[in-house]
Amino acid sequence: MREATVTIRNRSGLHARPASLLVQEASRFQSQLSLTKGDKTVDLKSILGVMSLAVMAGDTVTLRAEGPDEQEALTRLVELIESGLGEGA
Repeated sequence: MREATVTIRNRSGLHARPASLLVQEASRFQSQLSLTKGDKTVDLKSILGVMSLAVMAGDTVTLRAEGPDEQEALTRLVELIESGLGEGA
């Protein structure tokens, strides 16, 4: 299992469109992926789960990956978040 902690940089947080981008990217990988904010952890391949975290700009989240492509998945998802999820930082 691998994990990374990142800060959400885009101004609007993980509202519907950026959350959807994150879930779509996560769904490309075979590994089990999760997203944690505070004490709540959700499946990163579930749009409802990701939206339920109510992640805002400046919040810190932890990504966890476990499976055959865990390193590739984690690297790509961190890059996507750090790029601003299509909205710029």
